[in-house]
Amino acid sequence: MVHHPEQVVLLADDGTPIGTADKASVHTTDTPLHLAFSCHVSDGAGRLLVTRRALAKRTWPGVWTNSFCGHPAPGEPMQEAIARRGLEELGITVSALTLAVPDFRYTATDADGLVENEICPVYTATTDDEVLPDPDEVAEFRWVDPDRLAEAVAAAPWAFSPWLALQLPALAAAAR
Repeated sequence: MVHHPEQVVLLADDGTPIGTADKASVHTTDTPLHLAFSCHVSDGAGRLLVTRRALAKRTWPGVWTNSFCGHPAPGEPMQEAIARRGLEELGITVSALTLAVPDFRYTATDADGLVENEICPVYTATTDDEVLPDPDEVAEFRWVDPDRLAEAVAAAPWAFSPWLALQLPALAAAAR
């Protein structure tokens, strides 16, 4: 099987797709706007799955974040991309997938100067599966009380991914 580099969808400022690029070439100090997603997964007890990014990750290594993120491949429906990444990163199938914050968008720069520049709709989902993380993606994970997580992120936003710090208030506002 030939392994093709992962492609991302490049976007115009209004969110219109304008092309594709290799994922590896996109995340630089001058990252073009591209399409991504974030997924926040809960269990039957209402706990939220948070993950710590693998130490080998190019951007924000070792940082605690939401359950998982990813980039839909060109032409790949968002729901399929989310299902694919949930399996690849965490070995889980997700259900009750809901678009919670459709217009989430952010830019952030990590300690190495690498930039994220994404239109990144935020989804919520549930799983009953045992989490079996891919060690290349996820260093560790925890099931946490969502209110305690929100308190921790508000108290120490620098200890979490910038997108998680921005998404939690947006999720709370969307739920109201």
